[in-house]
Amino acid sequence: MSDISKVLIVGGGIGGLCAAIALRRQGISVDLVEIKSEWTVYGVGIIQQSNVVREMARLGVLDHYLDAAYAFDDVGIYDLQGNARVRIPGQRLAGPEYPANVGISRLALHQVLSGTAIELGAEVRLGITVETLEQDADGVDVVFTDGSHGRYELVVGADGVYSKIRGMLFGDTYTPRFTGQAVWRYNFPRHPSIDHLASYTGAEGNAGLVPLADNLMYMFSTSHEPGNPWYEPEQLAELMRDRIKHIGGLVGELREQITDSGQVVYKPMEVVFVDEPWFKGRVLLIGDAAHATTPHLGQGAGMAIEDALVLSLELVSGGSLDERLERFMARRFERCKYISGNSILAGEREMAHDASFDRIGLTKAMLARTAEPI
Repeated sequence: MSDISKVLIVGGGIGGLCAAIALRRQGISVDLVEIKSEWTVYGVGIIQQSNVVREMARLGVLDHYLDAAYAFDDVGIYDLQGNARVRIPGQRLAGPEYPANVGISRLALHQVLSGTAIELGAEVRLGITVETLEQDADGVDVVFTDGSHGRYELVVGADGVYSKIRGMLFGDTYTPRFTGQAVWRYNFPRHPSIDHLASYTGAEGNAGLVPLADNLMYMFSTSHEPGNPWYEPEQLAELMRDRIKHIGGLVGELREQITDSGQVVYKPMEVVFVDEPWFKGRVLLIGDAAHATTPHLGQGAGMAIEDALVLSLELVSGGSLDERLERFMARRFERCKYISGNSILAGEREMAHDASFDRIGLTKAMLARTAEPI
Protein backbone atom coordinates (compact mmCIF):
# COMPACT_ATOMS: atom_id res chain seq x y z
CA MET A 1 0.00 0.00 0.00
CA SER A 2 1.38 3.40 -0.98
CA ASP A 3 1.87 6.24 1.50
CA ILE A 4 0.52 8.40 -1.33
CA SER A 5 -3.16 8.01 -0.50
CA LYS A 6 -4.88 10.67 -2.64
CA VAL A 7 -3.96 11.90 -6.13
CA LEU A 8 -5.56 14.49 -8.39
CA ILE A 9 -5.42 13.84 -12.13
CA VAL A 10 -6.06 16.83 -14.36
CA GLY A 11 -7.30 15.72 -17.78
CA GLY A 12 -9.59 12.89 -18.85
CA GLY A 13 -7.92 11.77 -22.07
CA ILE A 14 -6.12 8.48 -22.65
CA GLY A 15 -3.17 9.27 -20.39
CA GLY A 16 -5.27 10.63 -17.55
CA LEU A 17 -7.72 7.73 -17.63
CA CYS A 18 -4.95 5.14 -17.76
CA ALA A 19 -3.28 6.85 -14.81
CA ALA A 20 -6.57 6.75 -12.89
CA ILE A 21 -6.95 3.02 -13.62
CA ALA A 22 -3.35 2.21 -12.72
CA LEU A 23 -3.42 4.18 -9.47
CA ARG A 24 -6.76 2.75 -8.38
CA ARG A 25 -5.40 -0.76 -8.95
CA GLN A 26 -2.66 0.17 -6.46
CA GLY A 27 -5.28 1.23 -3.92
CA ILE A 28 -4.64 4.96 -4.30
CA SER A 29 -7.63 7.30 -4.09
CA VAL A 30 -8.08 9.29 -7.32
CA ASP A 31 -9.99 12.44 -8.20
CA LEU A 32 -10.04 13.23 -11.93
CA VAL A 33 -11.18 16.55 -13.37
CA GLU A 34 -11.84 17.15 -17.06
CA ILE A 35 -12.45 20.62 -18.46
CA LYS A 36 -14.95 19.39 -21.06
CA SER A 37 -18.49 19.37 -19.75
CA GLU A 38 -19.39 16.79 -22.40
CA TRP A 39 -16.85 13.98 -22.27
CA THR A 40 -16.49 13.52 -26.00
CA VAL A 41 -13.44 12.31 -27.88
CA TYR A 42 -11.73 13.83 -30.89
CA GLY A 43 -10.51 11.83 -33.84
CA VAL A 44 -11.24 8.66 -35.75
CA GLY A 45 -9.18 5.70 -34.62
CA ILE A 46 -5.96 4.81 -32.93
CA ILE A 47 -3.21 2.25 -33.50
CA GLN A 48 -2.00 0.40 -30.43
CA GLN A 49 1.33 -1.17 -31.27
CA SER A 50 2.86 -4.15 -29.50
CA ASN A 51 4.33 -2.23 -26.57
CA VAL A 52 0.98 -0.52 -25.96
CA VAL A 53 -0.90 -3.82 -26.15
CA ARG A 54 1.52 -5.15 -23.51
CA GLU A 55 0.86 -2.25 -21.14
CA MET A 56 -2.91 -2.26 -21.68
CA ALA A 57 -2.91 -5.94 -20.74
CA ARG A 58 -0.92 -5.07 -17.60
CA LEU A 59 -3.49 -2.38 -16.81
CA GLY A 60 -6.20 -5.04 -17.01
CA VAL A 61 -8.27 -3.33 -19.70
CA LEU A 62 -7.27 -5.04 -22.95
CA ASP A 63 -9.74 -7.92 -22.65
CA HIS A 64 -12.57 -5.41 -22.26
CA TYR A 65 -12.18 -3.96 -25.73
CA LEU A 66 -10.67 -6.63 -27.96
CA ASP A 67 -14.16 -7.52 -29.17
CA ALA A 68 -14.65 -3.89 -30.25
CA ALA A 69 -11.25 -3.66 -31.94
CA TYR A 70 -9.36 -5.22 -34.84
CA ALA A 71 -6.37 -7.34 -33.90
CA PHE A 72 -3.50 -7.68 -36.36
CA ASP A 73 0.11 -8.73 -36.34
CA ASP A 74 1.99 -7.15 -39.24
CA VAL A 75 2.93 -3.75 -40.61
CA GLY A 76 3.16 -3.50 -44.39
CA ILE A 77 5.07 -0.73 -46.12
CA TYR A 78 4.25 0.01 -49.77
CA ASP A 79 5.38 2.47 -52.40
CA LEU A 80 3.01 5.16 -53.63
CA GLN A 81 1.59 2.90 -56.32
CA GLY A 82 0.71 0.20 -53.83
CA ASN A 83 3.61 -2.15 -54.52
CA ALA A 84 4.78 -4.03 -51.43
CA ARG A 85 8.22 -3.06 -50.15
CA VAL A 86 8.42 -4.91 -46.84
CA ARG A 87 6.21 -6.71 -44.36
CA ILE A 88 7.35 -6.28 -40.76
CA PRO A 89 6.07 -9.05 -38.47
CA GLY A 90 4.70 -7.98 -35.13
CA GLN A 91 5.77 -9.20 -31.73
CA ARG A 92 3.18 -10.51 -29.29
CA LEU A 93 4.67 -8.74 -26.30
CA ALA A 94 1.60 -9.21 -24.09
CA GLY A 95 1.79 -12.97 -24.52
CA PRO A 96 0.80 -15.50 -27.19
CA GLU A 97 -2.90 -15.17 -26.36
CA TYR A 98 -2.89 -11.49 -27.36
CA PRO A 99 -2.30 -9.88 -30.76
CA ALA A 100 0.79 -7.89 -31.63
CA ASN A 101 -1.22 -4.78 -32.57
CA VAL A 102 -4.74 -3.43 -32.23
CA GLY A 103 -6.70 -0.86 -34.19
CA ILE A 104 -9.66 0.63 -32.32
CA SER A 105 -11.97 3.61 -32.64
CA ARG A 106 -11.18 6.38 -30.18
CA LEU A 107 -14.80 6.34 -29.00
CA ALA A 108 -14.70 2.62 -28.18
CA LEU A 109 -11.40 3.04 -26.35
CA HIS A 110 -12.70 6.03 -24.39
CA GLN A 111 -15.81 4.13 -23.33
CA VAL A 112 -13.75 1.25 -21.95
CA LEU A 113 -11.19 3.46 -20.19
CA SER A 114 -13.71 5.86 -18.66
CA GLY A 115 -16.02 3.04 -17.62
CA THR A 116 -13.16 1.11 -16.02
CA ALA A 117 -11.82 4.14 -14.14
CA ILE A 118 -15.26 4.90 -12.69
CA GLU A 119 -15.93 1.24 -11.89
CA LEU A 120 -12.64 1.10 -9.96
CA GLY A 121 -13.73 4.07 -7.86
CA ALA A 122 -12.11 7.12 -9.45
CA GLU A 123 -14.13 10.25 -8.67
CA VAL A 124 -14.70 12.06 -11.97
CA ARG A 125 -15.90 15.65 -12.32
CA LEU A 126 -16.55 17.21 -15.70
CA GLY A 127 -16.60 20.85 -16.74
CA ILE A 128 -13.94 22.01 -14.27
CA THR A 129 -10.18 22.22 -14.01
CA VAL A 130 -7.58 23.67 -11.65
CA GLU A 131 -7.67 27.37 -10.86
CA THR A 132 -4.71 27.55 -8.44
CA LEU A 133 -2.15 25.24 -6.83
CA GLU A 134 -0.27 25.82 -3.57
CA GLN A 135 2.30 23.30 -2.40
CA ASP A 136 3.88 22.62 0.96
CA ALA A 137 6.08 19.80 2.22
CA ASP A 138 3.18 17.42 2.75
CA GLY A 139 0.69 18.13 -0.01
CA VAL A 140 -0.91 20.37 -2.60
CA ASP A 141 -3.91 22.62 -1.94
CA VAL A 142 -6.02 22.97 -5.07
CA VAL A 143 -8.74 25.47 -5.87
CA PHE A 144 -10.91 24.45 -8.81
CA THR A 145 -12.62 26.67 -11.36
CA ASP A 146 -16.02 26.00 -9.79
CA GLY A 147 -14.79 27.39 -6.45
CA SER A 148 -14.41 24.02 -4.73
CA HIS A 149 -11.09 22.93 -3.30
CA GLY A 150 -9.19 19.85 -2.20
CA ARG A 151 -5.89 18.66 -0.80
CA TYR A 152 -3.75 15.98 -2.46
CA GLU A 153 -0.38 14.35 -1.97
CA LEU A 154 0.28 14.43 -5.71
CA VAL A 155 -1.18 16.30 -8.69
CA VAL A 156 -0.76 14.74 -12.15
CA GLY A 157 -1.10 17.06 -15.13
CA ALA A 158 -2.44 14.95 -18.01
CA ASP A 159 -4.12 17.90 -19.69
CA GLY A 160 -2.61 17.68 -23.14
CA VAL A 161 -0.50 19.76 -25.47
CA TYR A 162 -2.01 23.04 -24.19
CA SER A 163 -1.53 21.96 -20.56
CA LYS A 164 -2.54 24.53 -17.97
CA ILE A 165 -0.59 22.60 -15.33
CA ARG A 166 2.58 22.84 -17.43
CA GLY A 167 2.15 26.60 -17.51
CA MET A 168 1.79 26.67 -13.72
CA LEU A 169 5.08 24.77 -13.34
CA PHE A 170 7.21 26.26 -16.10
CA GLY A 171 5.51 29.48 -17.24
CA ASP A 172 5.91 30.00 -20.99
CA THR A 173 9.24 28.13 -21.21
CA TYR A 174 7.55 25.29 -23.09
CA THR A 175 4.86 26.20 -25.59
CA PRO A 176 3.47 24.12 -28.48
CA ARG A 177 5.19 24.57 -31.85
CA PHE A 178 3.51 23.98 -35.23
CA THR A 179 5.71 21.59 -37.20
CA GLY A 180 4.58 22.66 -40.67
CA GLN A 181 2.43 19.57 -41.20
CA ALA A 182 -1.11 18.42 -40.59
CA VAL A 183 -2.77 15.02 -40.57
CA TRP A 184 -5.99 14.07 -42.37
CA ARG A 185 -8.19 11.11 -41.41
CA TYR A 186 -11.31 9.54 -42.91
CA ASN A 187 -13.31 6.36 -42.23
CA PHE A 188 -14.17 3.71 -44.82
CA PRO A 189 -15.68 0.23 -44.80
CA ARG A 190 -12.76 -2.12 -44.28
CA HIS A 191 -11.31 -3.51 -47.51
CA PRO A 192 -10.61 -7.28 -47.29
CA SER A 193 -6.90 -6.70 -47.99
CA ILE A 194 -6.49 -4.38 -44.99
CA ASP A 195 -5.91 -6.97 -42.30
CA HIS A 196 -2.75 -5.16 -41.19
CA LEU A 197 -1.44 -1.61 -40.94
CA ALA A 198 -0.67 -0.59 -44.52
CA SER A 199 1.66 2.40 -44.96
CA TYR A 200 2.21 4.00 -48.38
CA THR A 201 5.32 6.17 -48.49
CA GLY A 202 7.31 8.10 -51.05
CA ALA A 203 8.83 11.49 -51.77
CA GLU A 204 5.56 12.82 -53.22
CA GLY A 205 3.24 11.91 -50.41
CA ASN A 206 2.20 9.35 -47.84
CA ALA A 207 -0.90 7.67 -46.51
CA GLY A 208 -1.91 4.71 -44.42
CA LEU A 209 -4.87 2.40 -43.94
CA VAL A 210 -5.64 1.07 -40.47
CA PRO A 211 -8.23 -1.64 -39.65
CA LEU A 212 -10.49 -0.72 -36.72
CA ALA A 213 -13.15 -3.44 -36.84
CA ASP A 214 -14.35 -6.17 -39.17
CA ASN A 215 -16.34 -3.57 -41.11
CA LEU A 216 -14.32 -0.40 -40.50
CA MET A 217 -10.93 1.10 -41.32
CA TYR A 218 -9.55 4.59 -41.59
CA MET A 219 -7.18 6.37 -43.92
CA PHE A 220 -4.61 8.87 -42.71
CA SER A 221 -2.29 11.14 -44.61
CA THR A 222 0.12 13.87 -43.55
CA SER A 223 0.74 16.99 -45.61
CA HIS A 224 2.89 20.12 -45.61
CA GLU A 225 0.70 23.10 -44.63
CA PRO A 226 2.95 26.19 -44.57
CA GLY A 227 1.73 28.90 -42.23
CA ASN A 228 -0.82 26.64 -40.52
CA PRO A 229 -3.75 27.85 -42.63
CA TRP A 230 -7.37 27.70 -41.52
CA TYR A 231 -9.70 25.95 -43.96
CA GLU A 232 -13.45 26.31 -44.37
CA PRO A 233 -15.03 23.11 -43.01
CA GLU A 234 -16.87 22.46 -46.27
CA GLN A 235 -13.54 22.39 -48.15
CA LEU A 236 -11.99 19.53 -46.23
CA ALA A 237 -13.05 16.59 -48.41
CA GLU A 238 -11.77 18.28 -51.57
CA LEU A 239 -8.54 19.26 -49.86
CA MET A 240 -7.93 15.77 -48.52
CA ARG A 241 -8.44 14.30 -51.99
CA ASP A 242 -5.91 16.80 -53.32
CA ARG A 243 -3.33 15.88 -50.67
CA ILE A 244 -3.30 12.22 -51.77
CA LYS A 245 -3.55 12.79 -55.53
CA HIS A 246 -0.11 11.28 -56.19
CA ILE A 247 -0.91 8.02 -54.42
CA GLY A 248 -2.19 5.03 -56.34
CA GLY A 249 -3.13 1.49 -55.39
CA LEU A 250 -5.99 1.07 -52.94
CA VAL A 251 -5.54 4.62 -51.62
CA GLY A 252 -6.06 5.95 -55.13
CA GLU A 253 -9.16 3.81 -55.56
CA LEU A 254 -10.61 5.15 -52.33
CA ARG A 255 -9.75 8.79 -53.00
CA GLU A 256 -12.96 9.70 -54.81
CA GLN A 257 -15.02 8.24 -51.96
CA ILE A 258 -13.82 11.08 -49.71
CA THR A 259 -16.92 13.22 -50.22
CA ASP A 260 -18.26 14.19 -46.77
CA SER A 261 -16.30 17.12 -45.37
CA GLY A 262 -18.06 16.65 -42.05
CA GLN A 263 -16.34 13.28 -41.67
CA VAL A 264 -12.83 14.54 -42.43
CA VAL A 265 -10.73 14.93 -39.28
CA TYR A 266 -8.05 17.54 -39.95
CA LYS A 267 -5.46 18.34 -37.30
CA PRO A 268 -2.38 20.57 -37.51
CA MET A 269 0.62 18.98 -35.81
CA GLU A 270 1.93 20.74 -32.73
CA VAL A 271 4.75 19.46 -30.57
CA VAL A 272 6.28 20.25 -27.21
CA PHE A 273 8.93 18.50 -25.12
CA VAL A 274 9.78 19.43 -21.54
CA ASP A 275 13.55 19.01 -21.61
CA GLU A 276 14.02 18.83 -17.83
CA PRO A 277 12.32 16.86 -15.04
CA TRP A 278 8.57 16.84 -15.57
CA PHE A 279 7.81 17.52 -11.93
CA LYS A 280 8.28 20.22 -9.37
CA GLY A 281 7.61 19.17 -5.80
CA ARG A 282 4.33 17.27 -5.78
CA VAL A 283 3.11 18.21 -9.25
CA LEU A 284 3.99 16.01 -12.24
CA LEU A 285 3.28 16.12 -15.98
CA ILE A 286 2.61 13.03 -18.09
CA GLY A 287 1.61 12.35 -21.69
CA ASP A 288 1.17 15.19 -24.15
CA ALA A 289 1.52 17.75 -21.35
CA ALA A 290 5.19 16.73 -21.15
CA HIS A 291 6.00 15.28 -24.58
CA ALA A 292 3.45 15.87 -27.33
CA THR A 293 4.80 14.69 -30.68
CA THR A 294 3.65 13.90 -34.22
CA PRO A 295 1.84 10.70 -35.27
CA HIS A 296 4.57 9.51 -37.66
CA LEU A 297 5.62 6.59 -35.45
CA GLY A 298 2.15 5.96 -34.01
CA GLN A 299 3.42 6.17 -30.43
CA GLY A 300 2.03 9.41 -28.97
CA ALA A 301 -0.77 7.83 -26.95
CA GLY A 302 1.42 4.83 -26.26
CA MET A 303 3.97 6.94 -24.45
CA ALA A 304 1.21 8.44 -22.28
CA ILE A 305 -0.08 4.96 -21.43
CA GLU A 306 3.42 3.84 -20.48
CA ASP A 307 3.82 6.97 -18.34
CA ALA A 308 0.67 6.04 -16.44
CA LEU A 309 1.75 2.49 -15.71
CA VAL A 310 5.31 3.42 -14.68
CA LEU A 311 4.00 6.15 -12.37
CA SER A 312 1.72 3.69 -10.61
CA LEU A 313 4.60 1.26 -10.09
CA GLU A 314 7.03 3.86 -8.79
CA LEU A 315 4.54 5.45 -6.39
CA VAL A 316 4.26 2.19 -4.45
CA SER A 317 8.03 1.62 -4.36
CA GLY A 318 10.41 2.75 -1.65
CA GLY A 319 12.02 6.10 -0.95
CA SER A 320 10.84 9.67 -0.71
CA LEU A 321 8.35 11.04 -3.23
CA ASP A 322 11.17 12.98 -4.86
CA GLU A 323 13.19 9.78 -5.25
CA ARG A 324 10.20 7.94 -6.71
CA LEU A 325 9.54 10.67 -9.24
CA GLU A 326 13.23 10.75 -10.15
CA ARG A 327 13.04 7.01 -10.87
CA PHE A 328 9.93 7.65 -12.97
CA MET A 329 11.93 10.18 -14.98
CA ALA A 330 14.84 7.78 -15.39
CA ARG A 331 12.49 5.21 -16.91
CA ARG A 332 10.58 7.64 -19.14
CA PHE A 333 12.70 10.60 -20.27
CA GLU A 334 15.05 9.09 -22.86
CA ARG A 335 12.42 6.71 -24.23
CA CYS A 336 9.93 9.53 -24.80
CA LYS A 337 12.66 11.81 -26.20
CA TYR A 338 13.59 9.10 -28.72
CA ILE A 339 9.99 8.79 -29.92
CA SER A 340 9.46 12.55 -29.99
CA GLY A 341 12.66 13.35 -31.85
CA ASN A 342 12.32 10.62 -34.46
CA SER A 343 8.64 11.31 -35.08
CA ILE A 344 9.48 14.95 -35.79
CA LEU A 345 12.44 13.89 -37.95
CA ALA A 346 10.17 11.73 -40.12
CA GLY A 347 7.89 14.70 -40.72
CA GLU A 348 10.79 16.99 -41.58
CA ARG A 349 12.08 14.47 -44.13
CA GLU A 350 8.59 14.26 -45.65
CA MET A 351 8.39 18.03 -46.04
CA ALA A 352 11.84 17.99 -47.68
CA HIS A 353 10.68 15.31 -50.17
CA ASP A 354 13.75 13.33 -49.17
CA ALA A 355 13.68 10.15 -51.26
CA SER A 356 16.79 8.86 -49.46
CA PHE A 357 15.17 8.87 -46.02
CA ASP A 358 15.08 5.32 -44.62
CA ARG A 359 11.53 5.15 -43.29
CA ILE A 360 11.63 1.36 -43.18
CA GLY A 361 14.81 1.40 -41.11
CA LEU A 362 13.33 3.95 -38.71
CA THR A 363 10.15 1.90 -38.30
CA LYS A 364 12.13 -1.26 -37.54
CA ALA A 365 14.36 0.60 -35.07
CA MET A 366 11.33 2.09 -33.32
CA LEU A 367 9.65 -1.31 -33.01
CA ALA A 368 12.82 -2.79 -31.54
CA ARG A 369 13.24 0.10 -29.09
CA THR A 370 9.65 0.06 -27.88
CA ALA A 371 9.71 -3.73 -27.47
CA GLU A 372 12.25 -3.23 -24.68
CA PRO A 373 10.79 -3.42 -21.15
CA ILE A 374 9.79 -0.16 -19.54
